[in-house]
Order: sequence, then structure tokens, then C-alpha cells
Amino acid sequence: MSTLKSSNTNPGTIGNQNNFIDHVHYEHLIAGISGGVVSSLILQPLDLLKIRFEVNNEFNYNPKYKGIIDGLTTIFKEEGIKGLYRGAVPSIVGSGVSWGMYFYFYSALKTLKQNGNKDNHLTSTQLLVAASEAGAMTLILTNPIWVCKTRLCLQSQNQSSHIVSYNGMIDTLVKLYKMEGIRGWYRGFIPGLFGVSHGAIQFMIYEQMKSVYSRHNDLPLSSKLGVAEYLTFAAGSKSIAVCITYPYQVVRARLQNQFYSFDGVWDCVKKAWVFEGWKGFYRGLGTNLLRVVPATMITFVTYENVSHSLISFKE
Repeated sequence: MSTLKSSNTNPGTIGNQNNFIDHVHYEHLIAGISGGVVSSLILQPLDLLKIRFEVNNEFNYNPKYKGIIDGLTTIFKEEGIKGLYRGAVPSIVGSGVSWGMYFYFYSALKTLKQNGNKDNHLTSTQLLVAASEAGAMTLILTNPIWVCKTRLCLQSQNQSSHIVSYNGMIDTLVKLYKMEGIRGWYRGFIPGLFGVSHGAIQFMIYEQMKSVYSRHNDLPLSSKLGVAEYLTFAAGSKSIAVCITYPYQVVRARLQNQFYSFDGVWDCVKKAWVFEGWKGFYRGLGTNLLRVVPATMITFVTYENVSHSLISFKE
């Protein structure tokens, strides 16, 4: 894909902005946090159910649910509204921090590759690299939050008494560290790194959709688009990325599960294949799509509008 440069670009200015720090702006951090928090608040019950479906297999986690409606109604009957929002605090914190840091790093890395000109169109490879780098940096900072969220979401009132119980996010982090050390905070980190490809694919497709739309309508790449465009691009890019990379999420959730212990990533993959076949790697996919596609739409629309507003206000 050819590179387009805006006619009003000042080469001297771009030449002086050739390092990562020059392109780090708080507006993207705030906008990303806003999008992550809003979407997480709205869709937490589906996120909870998705995690329980992921670890719901032939040899460990109970209770078992027959489907999305049965799962939500059963949780509500047995655990009340509080049950539907188990793990909500680390979910909201994790989602807000993850999206905030991701957009924060990604926007800087992308602008760096654009040589400071936000209207330059990048190739698919450049977008994949920028998104992968941002994803890896974000995962290192947020993995303990996701382990905490998984442990809290998997708790239920009818679990065995010998299973460790957690009372909130801080209690979970402390108990994890005392019982498992730093390694406990980073359970599922390796498949999480594979998951970086998920974000990379999603952002690459999302950015290319925006690029094609901008070219077709003769608009600068940095132009603010309408809500309908952002919703369409977010839904399309997320759906494709989820279908391609979903198995890693199942493996990651099972490694973080406190009810069963696997001897590493390969052991988890092998047992899932032996006992469940390929379908085992797609448990909870329907619930996940039902949750993450609207979540991504909400996140991206919120991010794009908040970031454009903050940048316009600053300018």
C-alpha cells in the first residue's frame, strides 16, 4: 500500500519527532480507559459466563450450564445479582488499564511509523508490528489483573470447601503471591502472548477499514468519522480476530483455573484435544462473540470520540 503524505506537512517538524517519547500523549490513555470501563460495566455478566464456559469440560469445573440463558438465569437464582458481577472489580480495572495502555502505546508506535504525520497510510505489516508491540507491553503490566479476574469469576457458592476462597481483587492478588509467588500472577502469560496476535489482527483490520474508507471518500486518515462507521469497523475487525485466535483464550483460562492443575501449556492443549477434540478449543465462543463484539463497538466508539474531543480541546 502506497504512503500518502498531507500537503501541509512540515518536514522539519516530522524530522524532529523521530522517537517513541515524542508521540506519547495522555489523550489516548484517558480515551482508552474510558472505553474499557464503559464496556466492561455494561457486559460483565456475559464475561463471567464466558469464562465459566471456557473451563467447563469433562474433568473439572462445576457448575455446568446448558446455554447462555440457562447460565445467566442459574447464576442469578443461585448467587443473585452479586453473582453476575463476580470479578467485576478486576474486570473493570483490567479492561480500563488494558485498553488505556494499549491505545497509549499503539498510538505512539503507529505515529512513530508514520514519521509524525497521522495522515500517512501504513502497510498491513507495519500495523501488525505496532499492534503486537503495544499488546506485549500491555500484557506484561496487566496479566496479574486477569489472573485475579479469572479466579474470582470461577468462584461459586457450591464449590468444595478445600478450594481457596477469594474476597475481592486485593485479597486475590495477595493470596496468589503468598501461595504461588510471582509465577501465580503470571499464569497463562505464554498463551497470553499468543493472544497478542488477536489484538494485532483486530487493529490491522480496523485500521485498514478506516484507510480504505478514507481513500474512497477522499478524506485525511486522521479525520473524525461518524458513529456508524466506527461501529461497523469495530464489529467487523473484532469478529474476524476472535474466530481466528479464540483457542488461546480457552487454554489461558484453563491454566488460570484454580480447580484443576495442568503441567504447562502443552499438557493443557493435549488433554483438551484428547477429551474434547477441536470443539474443546471453541467452548464459549458464542458467548464470547455476544460479549466482545458489542464491547469492542462500545470501546472503540467511546475511544474515538473521547480522543478526538481531547485532542481538539488541547489544540
